[in-house]
Amino acid sequence: MVNGKKILIIDDDIDFGFLMTEFFSKRGGKVLVAKSLTEGLWLLQNEKLDFIFLDNHLPDGLGWGKTAYILANYPHARLILISSQDVPSTHTTSFSILFKPLLKERLHKMFD
Repeated sequence: MVNGKKILIIDDDIDFGFLMTEFFSKRGGKVLVAKSLTEGLWLLQNEKLDFIFLDNHLPDGLGWGKTAYILANYPHARLILISSQDVPSTHTTSFSILFKPLLKERLHKMFD
């Protein structure tokens, strides 16, 4: 399901970015990693993405605060908010929430 897809990981946790890159690269995905909202929003404007993994707590703001903007301006991409804290529970075909710690089995279920 990932082969040839472009995936953006917006997360300041370097280890998480590395693990996600490994997971999706092995499945044929092209992975971009941004460590801040600013960098991630720049990549959104300059890349055609299929999946966006957005951490909720970033050094320059909350991912939750950008979900409506991303969904409205990039409807072709599936947005997955990642959070270790409670956020409003919302799931649609283009938006879902995953909670940290993120279990590898959950990713397998979504992408294999």
